[in-house]
Amino acid sequence: MYSSNLKGFILAVVSSAFIGSSFIIKKKGLRKAGANGPRASVGGYGYLLEPLWWIGMVTMVVGEIANFVAYIYAPAVLVTPLGALSIIVSAVLAHFLLKEKLQKMGMLGCLLCIVGSTVIVLHAPHEKSINSVEEIWELAIQPAFLLYTASVIAVALVLILYFAPRYGQTNIMIYIGICSIIGSLTVMSVKAVGIAIKLTLEGINQAKYFQTWIFAMVTITCIITQLNYLNMALDTFNTAVVSPIYYAMFTSFTILASAIMFKDYSGQSASSIASELCGFITVLSGTTVLHSTRDPDPPFITDLYTPLSPKVSWYLQGNGEPWKQKDEDGSTPNFVTILRQDYFK
Repeated sequence: MYSSNLKGFILAVVSSAFIGSSFIIKKKGLRKAGANGPRASVGGYGYLLEPLWWIGMVTMVVGEIANFVAYIYAPAVLVTPLGALSIIVSAVLAHFLLKEKLQKMGMLGCLLCIVGSTVIVLHAPHEKSINSVEEIWELAIQPAFLLYTASVIAVALVLILYFAPRYGQTNIMIYIGICSIIGSLTVMSVKAVGIAIKLTLEGINQAKYFQTWIFAMVTITCIITQLNYLNMALDTFNTAVVSPIYYAMFTSFTILASAIMFKDYSGQSASSIASELCGFITVLSGTTVLHSTRDPDPPFITDLYTPLSPKVSWYLQGNGEPWKQKDEDGSTPNFVTILRQDYFK
């Protein structure tokens, strides 16, 4: 059991390194694509023709494969929280490659993430032995997990159909909320598919069970949805803001889903559960500190009435040419905007 958790831990760390890097590479690709056409945040798909974005995608795929295998060897309550390490990687790389300054308090946040992750690893429950995909199916059709799944689908549909078109550009929780709640179902189905593949390679064919294919279809559907809204979140908001919030929400929902479906905490002592929760809270504190030390990106300008960054003021000169002044001290300029009467003709 200990060796199984160790394999899962190593794979989770490797996964975090690749996924953290992919955030930065994809963001640079999205920026390049957005400079030449509609941005992903407004429904553009020009990034699909950008090589840099595909490099980021390949990096993420490698990380996700490592993550996929990690879920085979270790419980979700161990693997998922270790995703905090990807936040550290993305924050450090964003500092050097995207010029998103990492301050000293941000470094403290990174340290808290590492400490919290260590506590989680030391007190994580061991992976339970599962001998067929049918056993996982029985866990998936428990009334409690069916209720959770129905709730996730209902909330996701409301966010996608109502809130995303209206508030997605201004409220970071919309896009990330969709990714996070759908992501919890992704992890459960990925774990099921991973175990099915592992058992098949060991000589116990799982492809003959229809449940395996249902889990596979759920996995594909959820991953596509996650990628789409994650791209929108990355293209709209600062990477250093997206990463910690996405981690906190995704991890929370995944731990909840895993606890309901696999009953990870069954048989654990109260002290172990308390220690793991403390570790998770420490990691959340680290991500909060890291988030609070970074300045968010200015929102994408969609019309004349969209509010601008408080540090940048835009004005129109008499000839209609745009002119930008940085207002670092936050003081109000002593002149007003001049608009030519025929500007709106």
